[in-house]
Amino acid sequence: MSCTDLQSAMETMVAVFHKYSGKEGDRYKLSKAEMKDLLTNELPGVLTGAKNAETVESIMEDLDVDKDGEVDFNEYSVLLAALSVACNEFFMADLKHMCGKA
Repeated sequence: MSCTDLQSAMETMVAVFHKYSGKEGDRYKLSKAEMKDLLTNELPGVLTGAKNAETVESIMEDLDVDKDGEVDFNEYSVLLAALSVACNEFFMADLKHMCGKA
């Protein structure tokens, strides 16, 4: 049985989390260093410029709802949702512009 596009995307999002979460500390959470590695390798556009450490710190603070210094999968899913919304808004604006509706 083959996966649908959405199933494959969900599998990838889970796999990416666990690819980075097991390197140090709790294997089911991302430390700040693990989050930085994930962002650097998987979302390189997020950490552009000279303020990488500040960007990672800000993202960690926003995601770490329980304030334990790490990001669990539920907290990580908030990042994915926010990025999905931002991508949708970008592509919808681009589509309107391309169709002459801007």
